[in-house]
Amino acid sequence: FFNVSMKIIEKINSPEGRNLEFKEIIPENESIAKTAVAFSNDGGGEIFIGIKNNPRTITGVNEKDLLILEEKITNIINDSCFPTILIDVLSVKVNDKYLLVVKIPKGSIPPYFLKAEGKEKGTYIRVGSSNRLASTEILH
Repeated sequence: FFNVSMKIIEKINSPEGRNLEFKEIIPENESIAKTAVAFSNDGGGEIFIGIKNNPRTITGVNEKDLLILEEKITNIINDSCFPTILIDVLSVKVNDKYLLVVKIPKGSIPPYFLKAEGKEKGTYIRVGSSNRLASTEILH
């Protein structure tokens, strides 16, 4: 576990945007993979899990679930995205609550897309704080 730096506190207090997203829990569907694809097709980004976005509240992740959730996130992104996106998942403690920080790098071989949807329908980009389907101009 990492000591919380002021940088993490600053991010928690920042609005969601092009390279930052907050999730109270891991989404059951592939939306975390969609966000990973969008971040990789842009400048990279971070997903904080254990934070409710509106109103911004640190809800935390159960300490005994941290490793299971880290593995789940890694598997979802690894199994759903192409080319492979190499992420880092860190556990941090803030105000006696645990968070997972999923660090997604800027991809070196875009476009990245969801395998199940294919390149044409599964390539996403980040527009503000939302994931949008990439236009065909971006794909070619």
